[in-house]
Amino acid sequence: MGSLDGRVAIVTGASRGIGANIAERLAGEGAAVALVARTVDAGSAPLPGSITETVERIRAGGGEAVAIRADLTDPADVETVIERAEAALGPVDILVNNAGVNFYGPALDISPRRYALMFQMMVHAPFRLCQLAVPGMVSRGRGWIVNITSKQARHPAGPPYPDWSRDGCVPYGMCKAALDRLSTGLAAELEGTGVAVNALGTAGLVMTPGVAVVSPHTPDNVPVEPDSAMADAALRLCGVDPATATGKIVYSMHYLDQPFQEGPWALAETF
Repeated sequence: MGSLDGRVAIVTGASRGIGANIAERLAGEGAAVALVARTVDAGSAPLPGSITETVERIRAGGGEAVAIRADLTDPADVETVIERAEAALGPVDILVNNAGVNFYGPALDISPRRYALMFQMMVHAPFRLCQLAVPGMVSRGRGWIVNITSKQARHPAGPPYPDWSRDGCVPYGMCKAALDRLSTGLAAELEGTGVAVNALGTAGLVMTPGVAVVSPHTPDNVPVEPDSAMADAALRLCGVDPATATGKIVYSMHYLDQPFQEGPWALAETF
């Protein structure tokens, strides 16, 4: 018996990295999981990993999962995700908005196309998926939304700005700041409905395949956290009491260091 037996979850960006880890963790606790990403088959993308491979690992462990191919930079694809997941697995209880992309570089040099792609994948798509999934959650009186954020959403402290001058993450941080505001604002709107909305970020560096490609851009002094931390933290957020534990912006290792309690919790880092 798992803590998520009988629940249906959607995890976007589940072909590799944090999304794949979260999907496998939720499935290991009994959730039926719909994995959403563009990369369906191994070897069809420059980076390793695919939703087919993640589904195979889940099924090999006795879990239930389906692969849903969708390009979240395409609004037409976004419109179909919830419907396709529910047709395959049933009404959705959990939505993890994890899919992301970052194009590093000075803010003024980012092309309009790349800027638009980042906002479509990390702001517009999660917002629309919430619009499509939440009404069903509210009607059933239960639901959990976890939006994967980043410390890049924080405002730089300065001047001077020794840690930010060559950061190259301004548009990415803008997207994550918008996602944080969606999380807290939607939590407020849904108070009392049985639906929890929270944001979860990494406390340190997670060396995913995507991060490995851009690792020269990451600071050397950033602590590396275990691959399991985000998955474990996401699992906890998918089991909180929506009446008291909603509208939070938390970071994996700090969150996991807190003793579990039903009700408001004190966190080392929140906004």
